[in-house]
Amino acid sequence: MRSHYCGLITEKLVDQEVEISGWVHRRRDHGGVIFLDMRDREGLVQVVFDPDIPDVFATAERVRSEYVLNIKGKVRLRPADTENSNMHTGKIEILGKSLTILNKSETPPFQIEDDDVSEEHRLRYRYIDLRREEMLNRLKFRSNITRRLREYLDNNGFMDIETPMLTKATPEGARDYLVPSRTHDEAFFALPQSPQIFKQLLMVSGLDRYYQIVRCFRDEDLRADRQPEFTQLDIETSFLNEDQIMGMMEDMMRHVFAETMEIPLPNPFPRMSYAEAMNRFGSDKPDLRISLELVDIADVLQDVEFKVFSGPAKDPNGRVAAMRLPKGGELSRKEIDDYTKFVGIYGAKGLAYIKVNDMAKGREGLQSPILKFLPDEAVDAIMSRTGAQDGDLVFFGADKTKIVNESLGALRVKLGHDKGFLEHGWRPLWVVDFPMFEYDEREKRFFSLHHPFTAPAEADLDRLESDPGSVGSRAYDMVLNGTEVGGGSMRIYRQEVQEKVFRALGISDEEARDKFGFLLDALKYGCPPHGGLAFGLDRLVMLMTGAQSIREVMAFPKTQTASCLLTGAPSKVSPAQLKEVGIKIAKPPKIAQ
Repeated sequence: MRSHYCGLITEKLVDQEVEISGWVHRRRDHGGVIFLDMRDREGLVQVVFDPDIPDVFATAERVRSEYVLNIKGKVRLRPADTENSNMHTGKIEILGKSLTILNKSETPPFQIEDDDVSEEHRLRYRYIDLRREEMLNRLKFRSNITRRLREYLDNNGFMDIETPMLTKATPEGARDYLVPSRTHDEAFFALPQSPQIFKQLLMVSGLDRYYQIVRCFRDEDLRADRQPEFTQLDIETSFLNEDQIMGMMEDMMRHVFAETMEIPLPNPFPRMSYAEAMNRFGSDKPDLRISLELVDIADVLQDVEFKVFSGPAKDPNGRVAAMRLPKGGELSRKEIDDYTKFVGIYGAKGLAYIKVNDMAKGREGLQSPILKFLPDEAVDAIMSRTGAQDGDLVFFGADKTKIVNESLGALRVKLGHDKGFLEHGWRPLWVVDFPMFEYDEREKRFFSLHHPFTAPAEADLDRLESDPGSVGSRAYDMVLNGTEVGGGSMRIYRQEVQEKVFRALGISDEEARDKFGFLLDALKYGCPPHGGLAFGLDRLVMLMTGAQSIREVMAFPKTQTASCLLTGAPSKVSPAQLKEVGIKIAKPPKIAQ
């Protein structure tokens, strides 16, 4: 039903007969001549219908926007004064010779060219939304990215292997989505949070280079870059160390950017330790395009009488940091109040500051409510360490380390965007040398900073059980413009090490055997050294297309409440279906009046 796509018809086809099929994007009746702009996934082309063929012209008169048509005609050049430079096909038009209405269309719920449509309305009628050029181009670009990723991996000896969607529930972090089994009483499958264990088993099997573009499922709170189901590029390989894996993965990323955007990424990518990233930027995924940095000042404030500063300065789990904002003295009181409210989102109790009016005047040239609490030597040290200059403003964070890092780290990014400290371009980074564990004060136990299958640093193996908090890991994250696009590590490949890690995490030998027995068994049968990486494909496409949310680069995403407005999912099911899988919905108890 077509010889060419609408958007691919150019002057090279002048005087040729073509057949197109697509949607009516726009209809114009110019007194006896009807113009239709026809649209398909490749773009637009103008079709002209003259009254010379009465039955065809009569059909064209009945056509309206979004009708689906099949048209045959002859390509011709447009008159010189009617060319449209905004269209790829703007130098030609098709003189329509036949026209078939394949299907009519009611008036769409919103205009295809209307940019001012609520997200809720767009998601409810996603099939209409995807006709918009912006959305169509994003999905086409996504397809090109996945094609280039596969191209690189296929050319480097990786095998595309599928892993199960119905698997065993394991404690890996987020809540599992559970699927009841009809054939096994009171038993459930879980949808995979990632193919992590299966890809490790593939390494045990001798399939030394694996990849998969795979759906993953996590029942967790949502935000702009999270969805209950998302797509991951999953990669694992044997007999390579972390430097070799990282080198190959950044080479793959350079290939993708060069082929899809004609943008060269640096070679090699810079590397930064986790400790340095947290110290300078308050984040393990720093945006290097923003020049603002955090500076530790706890050592000069330990003995001041101002307990807001001296308390965290003396606390081994506390931090006192400063951040200089060039020309920040121009901020209004309202702006400072707004930024104070912003850091409160991250647990900060306030946002102290010093305005630098005239450095030459010493203390008299500074302005701040906290100056009266600070001795001259402390003020001088802060000004020197931050590199403050006339017209600057210095912000402070003082609290538990986690709160200071999260609040000042987020403020750094916001100020970078708000006040023009954001460079253009692409700044990739490897963050390395992560701790193996992090301690949760509320639960009084250690958790994996990445996942429980990450290999500990070889030099720290003897402290796995005696001092877990001091153990480093062989993990590495790829960060791009402040977003973690990929995370990976070398894996544990010896059974005794995996068992020690489980014990450090508070997982008993019995629970480990119950949840991960099949993995522990596999490690006994000649498991090779191996490692890998998983890239968040949705996040990567979001960054590369400039979209504000991963929902904008997924064909059929869920809302922030994990529901599908298009289909009405999740929805209730019949009692008969529930009975088949042995589930009964318990009604909440009545509350006594």
